[in-house]
Amino acid sequence: MSEAYERERQNNSRLDELASKVSALRGVTVDIYDNARDHEIIDHSNELFANFGTSLRNSVGRVKLMAQNSSKVQVFKLAGMIVGAVVVLYTLWSWIA
Repeated sequence: MSEAYERERQNNSRLDELASKVSALRGVTVDIYDNARDHEIIDHSNELFANFGTSLRNSVGRVKLMAQNSSKVQVFKLAGMIVGAVVVLYTLWSWIA
């Protein structure tokens, strides 16, 4: 009877060791998943900024082309719209903050 009790105790001890190893493995797996997800978010952000930079560069090029090919009145209208947009955004931002 004592031999069966001893084996049961050993089995419980090994089961506890195995449970702790599985828990550690689960923690490592979760950390790897979080790290991979963080890299995916960073890659997506880099792609968004690259697209924004390209779009901004194209917009500036179109504005320069329009300024070169159009009259001064159109340039002043564009400048007025840009200044107006900045004033509106500044007002909204100061009102919210």
